[in-house]
Amino acid sequence: MSENRTNGLRRGARAAGVGAAAAMAMGLLSTGAASADVFVPLPDGQKLGPNVTITRTGEHAIVSPSLASNGAGRVVWVSGNATADVAVTPEGTVGPWNGPKNAPGSNNSSTHGTSQLNTGYIIGCQVSIADDAISVGVSAKVNLTQGGLGGSVGLNLGPGDVKFVQIELKDITKAGTYSVEYQDVEMEIQGCAGYAQARAYTVVEIIGDHYSKTTLYGAPFSIG
Repeated sequence: MSENRTNGLRRGARAAGVGAAAAMAMGLLSTGAASADVFVPLPDGQKLGPNVTITRTGEHAIVSPSLASNGAGRVVWVSGNATADVAVTPEGTVGPWNGPKNAPGSNNSSTHGTSQLNTGYIIGCQVSIADDAISVGVSAKVNLTQGGLGGSVGLNLGPGDVKFVQIELKDITKAGTYSVEYQDVEMEIQGCAGYAQARAYTVVEIIGDHYSKTTLYGAPFSIG
């Protein structure tokens, strides 16, 4: 078994906030008289698929009012670890990147030349992103936004909009354990005057004659 791990950059100010929240074991972190950060602990999860087991651990979020103070914005910092234990996969060759060609929120590995682990978040404005909504396919406007472990993502969401934010991906070139760890990745949402929800997703695609796609969703949580 090979071990492949990507570590996200830790943002100093938010790291202190996470530590304080854990020590206090409370949902609120005071940031001033007019507003407060909300610490959201999220449950671990696991999904078994053909030749792969996907596990998510240590997931949590910190939700803050936007600095824009316009009533339609908010900021969330997300952290977690997504792991794929891959038993069997063809030894693919990483080819040219042609972009996603199938369902939003995942990358079609058949255009990329190798199996792949892909993780990120689904963000919706005044749209339920519960299991039943995902199973039938979200009918709202859907976009794929490239995130990144070292950067932040800005989203404009109107009522009924849904966007998939890709945090990171990792090519799977042979059987083994592949992991993406991310910490305090910032997503700023603007334009959503109603309620907003988010939930994690992790997709593993296995190429070859017995192609498969296995998806593990996290628990939905409110971002204000």
